[in-house]
Amino acid sequence: MTTTDYEPNIVLSNVEYKVVGTRPIRHDGHDKVTGRALYGADFTTAGLLHAKVLRSPHAHARIVSIDPSKALEMPGVRAVVTASDLPPSGDNVGAKRDRDNVLASDKVLYKGHAVVGVAALSAHAAEEAAALIEVEYEVLPPVITVEQAMAEGATLLHDDLFTSELGEQTDTPSNVAEHFQHRKGDIDKGFAEADVIVEREYRAKTVHQGYIEPHNATALWNSDGRLHVWCSTQGSFTVRDSLASLLDMPVSQIRVTPMEIGGGFGGKIPVYLEPVAALLSKKTGQAVKMVMSRADVFEASGPTCGSWSRVKIGGKRDGTITAAEVELAFEAGAYPGSPVGAGAMCALAPYDIENGVVDGYDVVVNKPKTAAYRAPGAPNAAFAVEQAVDELAQKLSMDPIELRLKNAAKEGTRRVDGPTFNRVGLVETLEAMRDHPHYSAPLGDNQGRGVAVGFWFNIGFDSSVNLAVNADGAVILTEGSTDIGGTRASISMQAAEVLGIPAEDIRPSVVDTDSIGFTAVTGGSRTTFATGWAAYEAAQSVKQQMIERAASIWDVEADSVSMEDGVIRSTADPELNMTFKELAGQLGRTGGGISASASVSPTGVGGSFAGNIVDVEVDPDTGKTDVVRFTAVQDVGKAIHPSYVEGQMQGGSVQGIGWALNEEYYMNDGGGMANSTLLDYRMPTSLDLPMIDTVIVEIANPGHPYGVRGVGEANIIPPTPAVANALQQATGTRLFETPMNPVAILEAAKANGS
Repeated sequence: MTTTDYEPNIVLSNVEYKVVGTRPIRHDGHDKVTGRALYGADFTTAGLLHAKVLRSPHAHARIVSIDPSKALEMPGVRAVVTASDLPPSGDNVGAKRDRDNVLASDKVLYKGHAVVGVAALSAHAAEEAAALIEVEYEVLPPVITVEQAMAEGATLLHDDLFTSELGEQTDTPSNVAEHFQHRKGDIDKGFAEADVIVEREYRAKTVHQGYIEPHNATALWNSDGRLHVWCSTQGSFTVRDSLASLLDMPVSQIRVTPMEIGGGFGGKIPVYLEPVAALLSKKTGQAVKMVMSRADVFEASGPTCGSWSRVKIGGKRDGTITAAEVELAFEAGAYPGSPVGAGAMCALAPYDIENGVVDGYDVVVNKPKTAAYRAPGAPNAAFAVEQAVDELAQKLSMDPIELRLKNAAKEGTRRVDGPTFNRVGLVETLEAMRDHPHYSAPLGDNQGRGVAVGFWFNIGFDSSVNLAVNADGAVILTEGSTDIGGTRASISMQAAEVLGIPAEDIRPSVVDTDSIGFTAVTGGSRTTFATGWAAYEAAQSVKQQMIERAASIWDVEADSVSMEDGVIRSTADPELNMTFKELAGQLGRTGGGISASASVSPTGVGGSFAGNIVDVEVDPDTGKTDVVRFTAVQDVGKAIHPSYVEGQMQGGSVQGIGWALNEEYYMNDGGGMANSTLLDYRMPTSLDLPMIDTVIVEIANPGHPYGVRGVGEANIIPPTPAVANALQQATGTRLFETPMNPVAILEAAKANGS
């Protein structure tokens, strides 16, 4: 067992690799395209019951009473559970809020809030039974936006929520859970030195991650007291630990098996159905399966936050940014915990600014508790900051890329929130944008071009990998990271590189929580970085064991044996050599099998910068906007599998385009979502998009053996402001709120008299 928790002392940069950087077919590709892969909703077992959740029709109300008697009398119904079936939380306010988000106890805080779970012989029977449950509510006024929630005299969601004001707890109930601040330099001095100042307010609407597969869970609370759960999740250990906390159980009593996952983007980290299915299984003694409807997904799982932002930025005539002031107020949904912390970290990260301040506000509103969505919080911040930077460039008569280059963060730059950058590739990313043919291509009538950049810091956290050498030379790899975007391949490739064998000779499996060491979520752009590092360490151990076994067979010193490109050689006797596969075939009769495990918690994370060049065309009569050309550029450190890196860049870009032009939670006066179907919640399709060109920049992260940076999140940050900047050039009117749809474009043009 190898455990690492250190900055690496090995950096392989400017190295030609045999496997890393190639494009093998993904290991799970055949099962995915033939339909053999099993997703959560595909799971079945003997005696399976089906369950549904009765959800609140109100955005804000007190629960007066719950009467499930009619449901329990219905044929085929086996059990009903409410919040009273969860263990008591005592004086632990945080635990109560976590349990209340699973099944509401005294109040419902958003339309769709879970109130009662019911299990029956079929899903249809469970749905009919849920409709028979009688719940009496005392309806309260909802607050839907941060501005409403922060207003004087606003209706309170929680009587026991008090603002943490710059680290000090206040004694007055509020909808503001926290106000924090990051500060660098002298902000007043910085603005006094500025020749030009831009100050604006911006708003971004709530949007959903848009994964196609709904949330699902099957639970069996076995007669031996162990709880078994099968679900589609971004982190099986996160599900295990959440269930242990919610159900007051030891983690060793819970086994979670991750099924294949049909998208997540951060939204499948929290638990929603798993605890309800577990309680119903405990009551019935049978396995219970639950699958959300699409409306449930929109109304009752975590979207990302809506936000209000203010940016004030000043610069000298030569383009030096002298000061920047940012306020971010983000929706947390019904319970504290918006991504405003991450948004504040990323807001000014692309810029080397001597004087800066960022204030963040975490605000509860009557919407579902927010969940992560691909660089959570950073797109909201960038929508504001990157528009202000563009407007500053216009006032200074500077090219927007040149202004960014002049102020670009680089190695040694201290961010406003504190950390100092190691080697990063923003300058190279901006230079690639500036030098790309797209940037100098002519524009047509009613067209505009916009640029923007974004930063995501990435995370490390715990990961584990097991390797075992088969007699035929194949290597079995087991891991705890669920595969959303091809990480079976990227992790296997790093092991294969060490061993000098083809990626196809690694056989990866994602296993349950009993079968692998603790592994954190597939999120935070950490999986190829951290789990790949665990594979690297385990492969190093296998390599050394193979060398020692060959030395034993040849009766030579291990120090005289090397293994390169999958061939083991004796430096003492050139005639002594064999391939990895040949040696694998001898293991059983020369001392037994070879295997290795590695658990890592790497600290050498390297943030990633991404940039976009976007061309739009706007119909002046209707406001309809077409994205006619799009180029995504990103510093990825090292592209382990370039095809999947390009896919991540394109996927994030598409989601950013949807956020910019179409997507929003359209809320009615009662606080309900009025567009909770995929017909009404307008995500872009291939018919709405051009081919998205990708440019991979590789500035090796010195904190990883192969120079890896997290790839999956930075690419969603710049599209929204880049589209906004392009729209400004196309229409002559700047928009300050998403979505920038035809109605918004025409209204803005009318307000400006154009």
